[in-house]
Amino acid sequence: MIAIIDYGAGNLQSVVKAFEFIGCRVKIIQNPEELQKADAAILPGVGSFGDAMNSLTARGFVAPIREFVRTGKPFLGICLGLQLLFESSEESPGVEGLGILKGKILRIPDAPGLKIPHIGWNSLQYQGNPSMLFQGLSQSPYVYFVHSYYLQAEDPGVVIATAEYGVTIHAAVQKGSLFACQFHPEKSGSEGLQMLRNFAALIPGENHVQKR
Repeated sequence: MIAIIDYGAGNLQSVVKAFEFIGCRVKIIQNPEELQKADAAILPGVGSFGDAMNSLTARGFVAPIREFVRTGKPFLGICLGLQLLFESSEESPGVEGLGILKGKILRIPDAPGLKIPHIGWNSLQYQGNPSMLFQGLSQSPYVYFVHSYYLQAEDPGVVIATAEYGVTIHAAVQKGSLFACQFHPEKSGSEGLQMLRNFAALIPGENHVQKR
């Protein structure tokens, strides 16, 4: 079972529908105790870094998320869910993130002709050999972004894809079975669904997923 963490700051239904479409068993959870029973977990997110961290803290999810990642079970952060895995963000000075990975969350700088937030489709550039998350995708897949802040990871070795939008965005990261995407795979058409299939293939009991 894939747990989708509900902390009051995510567009849960689009994530649920995407995983159900590819044949996965998912459950929205609001109780941190349920997280440890899951085979995999999704941390979605829209809204501000500070509000999301305050909500995760108030609902008791911070320590359980850190412990879940330490178990090595598959974990996927989406959009704000990527940013929350890091230590802090310029969006919410003084607010500590989950601190599972090291790096900076910075505001996309203003530039002539550049609209912020960055909303729409953009291509990915793989870093090194394509991650297992990208198996079966085109060479430079187009994916859907909605964000004003972006990641600069401290360790370039965790970065598996970048995108260009005035700056180089660290658009996807991986460390072991921990994955995170600044873009929305659940809104990125057939290639986004293939990423979710690839993620699901890491989960015991879900690697049979074939639906297209």
